[in-house]
Amino acid sequence: MKIGELANMAQCTVGTVRFYEKEGLLSEPARTPGNFRVYGPEHLERLRFIRNCRALDMSHEEIHTLLNLADQPAEGCGAVNAVFDQHIAHVEERIQELAQLKLQLNTLRQRCRTEQAVDDCGILHGLAAMETEQKPERHTHLG
Repeated sequence: MKIGELANMAQCTVGTVRFYEKEGLLSEPARTPGNFRVYGPEHLERLRFIRNCRALDMSHEEIHTLLNLADQPAEGCGAVNAVFDQHIAHVEERIQELAQLKLQLNTLRQRCRTEQAVDDCGILHGLAAMETEQKPERHTHLG
């Protein structure tokens, strides 16, 4: 199948297919004598795998690791579990960060409970006066 057909079947764009090829997540396809790319069912399966990992917010590094592990079917799945355990820890850390953000937003929102002139808006005054703290270094795959 051609790249457009592959993209359509995988519900993504041609650009996404090319990007994953460039990133080394999707193997280079065979070429026709006219130099057109020809993809097989294995490309579609792998592309769906990648997209499912991305839907779980996995990094390209994590996906590379999982693909390398998937290419060794006789090995144990302990390393797969380790990748997922680490990803779950990243998600838990992000949830904590988002909970803190929600608290800050709710605190600001409480400063302006009624409709009033913009000059008197407690949210805008709070934003202007707010001291931003140095963001702590993130230890997740998000950086």
